[in-house]
Amino acid sequence: MTHLSVEMLAADATEPITSAGHAQLGIAVLAGIAVIVLLISRFKLHAFLSLIIGSLVLGAVAGAPLDKAIASFSAGLGTTVAGTGVLIALGAVLGKLLADSGGADQIVDTILAKASSRTMPWAMVLIAGIVGLPIFFEVGIVLLIPVVLLVAKRGNFSLMRIGIPALAGLSVMHGLIPPHPGPLVAVDAVGANLGITLALGVVVAVPTAIIAGPVFSRYAARWVDIHPPEQMLHTPGDAAAGRTGDGPDERPGFGITVATVLLPVVMMLAKALVDIVVDDPEHTVQRVFDVVGSPLIALLTAVIVAMFTLGRAAGFTRGRTAATVERSLAPIAGVLLIVGAGGGFKQTLVDAGVGQMILDVSKGWHISTLLLAWLIAVAIRLATGSATVATISAAGLLAPLAAELSTTHGALLVLAIGAGSLFFSHVNDAGFWLVKEYFGMNVGQTLKTWSVMETLISVVGIVCVLLLSLVL
Repeated sequence: MTHLSVEMLAADATEPITSAGHAQLGIAVLAGIAVIVLLISRFKLHAFLSLIIGSLVLGAVAGAPLDKAIASFSAGLGTTVAGTGVLIALGAVLGKLLADSGGADQIVDTILAKASSRTMPWAMVLIAGIVGLPIFFEVGIVLLIPVVLLVAKRGNFSLMRIGIPALAGLSVMHGLIPPHPGPLVAVDAVGANLGITLALGVVVAVPTAIIAGPVFSRYAARWVDIHPPEQMLHTPGDAAAGRTGDGPDERPGFGITVATVLLPVVMMLAKALVDIVVDDPEHTVQRVFDVVGSPLIALLTAVIVAMFTLGRAAGFTRGRTAATVERSLAPIAGVLLIVGAGGGFKQTLVDAGVGQMILDVSKGWHISTLLLAWLIAVAIRLATGSATVATISAAGLLAPLAAELSTTHGALLVLAIGAGSLFFSHVNDAGFWLVKEYFGMNVGQTLKTWSVMETLISVVGIVCVLLLSLVL
């Protein structure tokens, strides 16, 4: 089945909160996004507050009554947090257990011990892919950068040759693979099948990470030949896990650590496989796997298992395990608020009638729905600097187009949006500055390496998605 064109799709529009024309709505969208960008980049206002203000500006310019704009934003925020908040929290707990138990160090050390100088960039992208599955991008950066710096120092590698593959592995996981917040919200917004999205996401992620990681790092190392900044070099175990001498005396084994990290992925993929093979919602086997493979149960199971396979193996007492869980939740408060506010902005867009406007304007276009989704996500990413906001907003806008898509194409729509959300990270992206400071680069060097790498991920990702759409 080839991908559907926009003109072949039809969807029921929600009742808009305004009666504005297309031109006014277009201006309202641009005004809302411009306000968000200006507040974040120029005035350094927190993204949560910027998204609230941007949503209100959007509603006001579109001519919506203020109370209705507030109601739309609140409804979107509540729905988004309700749908993904628990999953984000469980992912944070799993990531913290992985870090504090030394499990992440064990994965890193085991793979690096078996890697030669030639295969080291490939080892780094593999490490980042495994470690990046259950944790946020920013946490993965903090976890892996000390190791990246030490490997580059001891092996006398160009920092880009080792660092770019690690960054690529983390970024691909963040943008394309559930249970990361962006993909999860997009799955919910467009009504995609989570298991199939996860399976196809892995298919897209592997070649994307290879091209943007080990392959591109050859060129990045020529363009920016730098070595690890001395002030950033620390002991990998302590720096990675955020420890200052109170780390575990023992570490969990490599096999059990990897098995624990991959457990929720396996459970969700098993559900997707049963859905395809059985294809009967009333069948007992499918009903069982609908529960077992739900993201809530999969992540909850992984967290409980990790308390034993990671926590107990590291010698954690019950009190230490409880403290680890408690410490994992505080840092994600900001993430939850930003994700929720992004959902509020998305709902304001939808309720203002922007989704229907896109449908009306694009009816005569002979363009793939998947390509349109990617372009919209790219535009929002460039404007806001946030991959998560770009994913949430684009998913809300494209939700009407997903109504008539097949199950596989609904999953591909999520991946197209995710790929677009990673396009060209620049100065309005917190990740840009994080990488710049950790690697000791200037703005120009960061643009030539990190920003180009993100663009490669985005372009290769959408190419893979479009190729898959031709055969699925």
